[in-house]
Amino acid sequence: MFTGIVATIGKISHLQTLEQGLRLTVEAPGLDLADVAIGDSIAHNGVCLTVIEKGEGRYKIDVSRETLDCTTGLDGMFEVNLEKALRLADRLGGHLVSGHVDGVGSVVKFEPIGESHLLVIRAPRALAKYIARKGSIAVNGVSLTTNAVEDIGGEHGGADFSINLIPHTVAVTTLRHLKPGSKVNLEVDLIARYVERMENR
Repeated sequence: MFTGIVATIGKISHLQTLEQGLRLTVEAPGLDLADVAIGDSIAHNGVCLTVIEKGEGRYKIDVSRETLDCTTGLDGMFEVNLEKALRLADRLGGHLVSGHVDGVGSVVKFEPIGESHLLVIRAPRALAKYIARKGSIAVNGVSLTTNAVEDIGGEHGGADFSINLIPHTVAVTTLRHLKPGSKVNLEVDLIARYVERMENR
């Protein structure tokens, strides 16, 4: 489990092609790896992945083809938001995040408004029902609160939701690189998924 509070920004520095996926080397000089063991989990842009090798300020992870097919931002030498797995004694500063991406959204708008930024993302139809005004959502692993949600009709459906990003969030995450058309990993609130399961039993 994670909180959606990004610890630092790392960078994928090397990609090795595997038979069914990729092995990534992640440079993370800003992440304290002293308490990270082989087999531990770290979230990368909201995707929970397992450390298989560790060095000084860097480590390696394997990403399966299935994960690559349903996420974005892990198939190139990109910057990634990093967060170590939550310990039971840690403070929950964001919201409970599993590190299992539900789908990929597309940025509709990203523009400054005063000191902050307005971010509007289009979520796919399958996720639209889980997104609510003033609800929690993880975008590239960052815990955020939605300001408004507008359902989109037509063939593809889905929903546009807006978020206000404070200057600190823009400064310390990779969200600052977003622009219209950018793809982002989305994980909806765990509670919303359980409520739907209970209602549909």
